[in-house]
Amino acid sequence: MEEKKSRIIVFGGTGYIGKYIVKASISLGHPTLVYTRPLNSQTPPFKTQLCDEFISIGVTIVQGELDADQIVDVIKQVDIVICALPYPQVLDQLKIIDAIKVAGNIKRFLPSDFGVEEDRISPLPPFQAFLDKKRKIRREIEAAGIPYTFISANCFGAYFANYLLHPHDKNNNIVTVYGNGETKAVLNYEEDVAMYTIKVANDPRTNNRIVVYRPSKNIISQNDLISLWQQKTGQNFRKDFVPEEEIVKLSQTLPSPHNVPVSILHSVFVRGDLMNFELGENDLEASQLYPDYDYKSIDQLLDIFLVDPPAPASAAFE
Repeated sequence: MEEKKSRIIVFGGTGYIGKYIVKASISLGHPTLVYTRPLNSQTPPFKTQLCDEFISIGVTIVQGELDADQIVDVIKQVDIVICALPYPQVLDQLKIIDAIKVAGNIKRFLPSDFGVEEDRISPLPPFQAFLDKKRKIRREIEAAGIPYTFISANCFGAYFANYLLHPHDKNNNIVTVYGNGETKAVLNYEEDVAMYTIKVANDPRTNNRIVVYRPSKNIISQNDLISLWQQKTGQNFRKDFVPEEEIVKLSQTLPSPHNVPVSILHSVFVRGDLMNFELGENDLEASQLYPDYDYKSIDQLLDIFLVDPPAPASAAFE
């Protein structure tokens, strides 16, 4: 007899990574709910269309504000809570934590991490302030005794391929390189990030653990990424190098929140924060946990851009 599938709710399910998580949850057979602000005449058309698409594949849309009573009622109906709220709403997760404590039935909570491993890096101050809020959420979850899995998904592959290579701009032969271009980063295809996330949410091995998404085929430098893209397209790109000093200065002089993206670029592509710590025997890495899952390599991801390039994300560093 097949084991009963966990019921999953996704907060932020209409956002950039959230929509992939919702679709992955449905594809793996989980009854899936999306909690979203009430839809009305002011709702952006893309969000209304996405909710219609969700309904067509079997997702239950729950409309409401982040109100304590409303959240408690819906959380009582599920087993797993996944949060994919964008950065400006990170501290709103405190309301979700309180609701999970009241409901008392949740088997796992995955907060809105999905980026760097925030407990193991010390980036420039604007990004540090960004991460401090995420760390606060982690510590509140631990203090509350809520079963959790914390995720470090590193870079969203399609997003950063768009950002770094501008594959839609066929007339552009200039590529901006941050630092010297030799620093290794980790670029994971969004669909794979989502599939790993649903898998770890249901895995007893990942309870109260941090999982890092660092598949070996997705570790690449900017220079190697550009070289690979040149091979695939036959184009030659001129590299416009932005030195570290200039990036640091921008992080100090740009107004908030514009100082955050440059600080992220410094962390990922200059300091190498995604790769500057070794994974030890007590660390969990997604591709090793699920060796049978066929994730897309960087090479395969760039092939997608050749055939049917994903549109650039509208919101930077969501």
